[in-house]
Amino acid sequence: MTTARIIEEQRKTTQSGKAQAGRWLLMFERSEKMRPDPLTGWAGSGDTNTQIRLTFETLDEALAYCQRKGIDAHVVKSPPNSLKIQAYADNFK
Repeated sequence: MTTARIIEEQRKTTQSGKAQAGRWLLMFERSEKMRPDPLTGWAGSGDTNTQIRLTFETLDEALAYCQRKGIDAHVVKSPPNSLKIQAYADNFK
């Protein structure tokens, strides 16, 4: 049986807006061990499910998809954002 990870997407560091934040990303976990390719030496496996990434607007939609398809899933919520509010004048104290 396949296992998936549902992750809450956060705002990218280089973005100032929050337009894409709050979406949920479904990624399949690797079911096969990585092994080196004999010709190139690069690591790879025959598991192609790890290449699939599905996005959902809400967590409930992602969980409903997993239930419909018979996929075991575990949810990884993003840590809360903590801002350190500091005035410029505090640099000179």
